[in-house]
Amino acid sequence: MSNAAERPRLLPIEPRGTLDLTLVVPGSKSITNRALLAAALAAGESRLESPLDSDDTRVMREALAQLGIEIRADGGDLTVLGRGGRLLAPVEHLSLGNAGTAMRFLTAACTLAEGPAVLDGDQRMRERPIGDLVNALAGLGAELELLQATGCPPLRTTGGGLPGGTVEIDASRSSQYVSAILLAAPYAASDVEVRCRDGSIASRPYVDVTLQVMTDFGAEARWLDDATGVSVRSGRPYHARHYPIEPDASSAIYPLCAAAIRGGRARVVGIPPDSKQSDLALLELLERMGCQVIRGDAFVEIRAPEAGLVSLSSVDMNALPDAVVGYAVVALFANGPTRIENVGHLRIKESDRLHALETELARLGGRVKTGDDWIEIRPGPLHGAEVETYDDHRMAMAFALAGLRVPGVVIRDPACVSKSWPDFFTSFESW
Repeated sequence: MSNAAERPRLLPIEPRGTLDLTLVVPGSKSITNRALLAAALAAGESRLESPLDSDDTRVMREALAQLGIEIRADGGDLTVLGRGGRLLAPVEHLSLGNAGTAMRFLTAACTLAEGPAVLDGDQRMRERPIGDLVNALAGLGAELELLQATGCPPLRTTGGGLPGGTVEIDASRSSQYVSAILLAAPYAASDVEVRCRDGSIASRPYVDVTLQVMTDFGAEARWLDDATGVSVRSGRPYHARHYPIEPDASSAIYPLCAAAIRGGRARVVGIPPDSKQSDLALLELLERMGCQVIRGDAFVEIRAPEAGLVSLSSVDMNALPDAVVGYAVVALFANGPTRIENVGHLRIKESDRLHALETELARLGGRVKTGDDWIEIRPGPLHGAEVETYDDHRMAMAFALAGLRVPGVVIRDPACVSKSWPDFFTSFESW
């Protein structure tokens, strides 16, 4: 593991010249946690190659261990001994911190356990809604309940199985509600069909990632013909297998955005050209801003424009929410205003990211306005400041990029990057 936890409370960022950078980023957090659960539910031994080792994936591993799953670390890989869909009832509460994927995915998975489970998190997790998922699982016949009236964790699942059927869900705030049901659905007593209310799914491409992992492990799951929901066939369980984890596109955006801001080039290797990770769509936005994008069989590269970054005026980033924070910092250096729209779901992430961005971009000299689901950024004369990170890994990584050009940027609580990229600042120092 990294020395992230040993880093000082305040980390000054030193400006530097143009970049000439080639690097590998850690494994995908989204794919790692999906593959961990699929391997845990499969029968037999799976090997996950190059998974992410971070706070969020460690939370998932520890919770699965409480549910009776043996997971062994072997070098940089993980061996998972699946139990064929038969999870044990945990002896103690599952304490999931602020790990959103673990909370949502395990809420559904624990309906398959032999007995009850209580799932809880930290104070921020107790502010993150999960009622829509709980209601949908109840609609499929599961027995579970929220333990407070806010629609947020903690919650209790009774276990005993997931009957299945058809259910409608409000997925406008999080695609993870849909992914959670899908991941457990191969072990339901009957086929499962999840229909999304009004056909709306926040961060829709993340459901594509879920379906890819599920089918890779042998399940039968697909979009409905009208693309307003997903169906999963019961009785087609996951099969144990060797499964390589591709690098994390959500992490890759930081070196790519760094080149756009500071100038020069950045290449991230190891991401396959057919990757379904949605944050790769950021490449198209940077290209429209004037960057040169080079795509290879196993790499992506950004080269900054010599004439500076061109503002795109307005962009819809609903499908790539994890890239918004990095892109918002890039927008500080564009030649005009940028309005990022359809991102209301950022308010229920690790922090209220729209509020956090409004506050911290302004602290650096940007002129910023926000609404319920949008943020508008107007570049201004920039200056250094201490940037609050709100215990949010993406705030720390994104605002460090501003310090590549702006003297005097200081990152508060840099250790929060351990949630997804524990070695981020070690890597960053060599850029």
